[in-house]
Amino acid sequence: MCGIAGIFHLETAKPVDPARVARMLEAMPHRGPDGSGVWTAPGVGLGHLRLSIIDIGGGAQPMLTQDESLAVVFNGEIYNFAQVRAELVAKGHMFRTHSDTEVILHGYRQWGEACVERFDGMFAFALFDARAQALWLVRDRLGVKPLHYAQLSDGSLIFGSELKSLIAHPLLRRAPDLTAVEDYMAYGYVPDDACLVAGVKKLGAGETLRLVRGRPMPAPVRYWDVSFAERSRATPQALEEELVALLRAAVRSRMVADVPLGAFLSGGVDSSSVVALMAEASGQAVKTCTIGFDVAALDETAYADRVARRFATDHRTRIVSPDDYGLIDRLAHHFDEPFADASALPTYRVCELAREQVTVALSGDGADEAFAGYRRHRFQLQGERVRGLLPASVRQPLFGTLGRYYPKADWAPRVLRAKSTLLELAGDGGEAYAASVGISPHALRQRLYSAEFKTGLQGHRAEDRYVRAMRDAPARDALDRAQYADIKIWLPGDILTKTDRMSMAVSLEAREPLLDHRLVEFAARLPVNQRIRGNSGKYLLKKSMEAYLPQDILYRTKMGFVTPISAWFRGALAGEASAIAGGSALARTGWFDTAQLARVAADHRSGVSDHGRLLWQLLMLDKALGTMFGLR
Repeated sequence: MCGIAGIFHLETAKPVDPARVARMLEAMPHRGPDGSGVWTAPGVGLGHLRLSIIDIGGGAQPMLTQDESLAVVFNGEIYNFAQVRAELVAKGHMFRTHSDTEVILHGYRQWGEACVERFDGMFAFALFDARAQALWLVRDRLGVKPLHYAQLSDGSLIFGSELKSLIAHPLLRRAPDLTAVEDYMAYGYVPDDACLVAGVKKLGAGETLRLVRGRPMPAPVRYWDVSFAERSRATPQALEEELVALLRAAVRSRMVADVPLGAFLSGGVDSSSVVALMAEASGQAVKTCTIGFDVAALDETAYADRVARRFATDHRTRIVSPDDYGLIDRLAHHFDEPFADASALPTYRVCELAREQVTVALSGDGADEAFAGYRRHRFQLQGERVRGLLPASVRQPLFGTLGRYYPKADWAPRVLRAKSTLLELAGDGGEAYAASVGISPHALRQRLYSAEFKTGLQGHRAEDRYVRAMRDAPARDALDRAQYADIKIWLPGDILTKTDRMSMAVSLEAREPLLDHRLVEFAARLPVNQRIRGNSGKYLLKKSMEAYLPQDILYRTKMGFVTPISAWFRGALAGEASAIAGGSALARTGWFDTAQLARVAADHRSGVSDHGRLLWQLLMLDKALGTMFGLR
């Protein structure tokens, strides 16, 4: 795991100042504490920060072929590099190291751009081809590793693992993109096809971008996508057997490392499954770690302890207070863009705990997206069935009218909070799901925005991204479309961004075996009843792990990391809530109606309404404005 950065002149081979590349690296030292390197040639500069994982002595970067016609900087891991290397050796290639980085160079020389289809892993890399005078940018299939880029006024393109590395370049004009603010206010993160800094782009998951000097900059090319258009016809028993085999292979391939390795263990289905298969494959006790809370309703350590004892892991637990708001500024620094998923705080703490003993940790990320584990997946499936029973001409006025007049009851038990459900049933499936994944509804955002900000959006609406993704999905039914949209938008934008930034903040490599692309492709072909059955999501995954895990681990209610943000804004962060409405950088932008912001803060403090999540969103946006644009 590393950090990369670089400069490529698109028009002419102007000299590149190595000190400028070095400054881009210096902006993100946490991504590579074990070494750094810069290489320049006419018109190009590549920089690398190293967190040593494979071939500690011989994998230094930037790495060049012996004739110096190819150079690469690489962030991530190629798990099948030994097999690809053996194939290349059989074709006559001579290797000087035992690193997966060198496999990229020889793979490109042998197969050209098609080499990426042979790589199984998580990666973002930049390869310079001197003979073609071309720079090739590549990102892994699911978007585990990030890559940002931007064109500058001097005719160059800059790229880097984190936005802050681009900000370090003096020619990058720092201006906010208002549509990204709208996206963030809707979702709580800035999606991969947007950026808070205008002009900066993120290479999409499963995409490559080839830049040839002297030619116009092309659009990225997608080399991989997941399809839900086919259904497996295998028997349930055969599906179970195939799934276990895929899980086993995915976990074992991610246990290859030349440094200490362990796993996060929450005691839920996903991380427990990974630990179970790690224990099966390991000749020694697996190192596991769990974060617990000093509030019983939030604490999962008892479940994690059970799994640890079952598989005799070397287990460590640390109890922390949910009141961990002291991390806010540190989180803002590492995320660069605003990020409102409050589970980032405990994620940082569990990464911090893991890093005390290991350099690599396996996580359970990805199973909810691949196997339909979220409650919203079940609601979408059920809602689409209801929508299918009534024609739109009846459904829209009926449920729309009921929804408009039904009281908004955030304080009530969940089963009585029907307003949103009724409004979603009135609309179509894409609109309904777009609303369910958002955290600030469109109507609320419209009340908060100033007239000038709404004009500046020029009709952009964040929900349209989900609607388009679901409409165009290679899919057969409502569940397929919802999962496809989550894999394309939510997974890289929220889940993988959170894990990457929080693990890298402490120089820890996190690996996601449940996002092996073959596993994701398998899950996408499952019949609906093998994903959701009754009120249980991830049905086949749970069923296949019954031989490994007890029933109360497999079928207990999902908890996840929870932080008491609503209480914070009535206590220690009450002052921050008030400042959002007046005196903050956010208030001074003119984007929001400050009277509305003041009302939100006051109603929350008084207990009239619960606006904890909204206030957290606004606070993190305010922090990002300071980080990215120097607004205080």
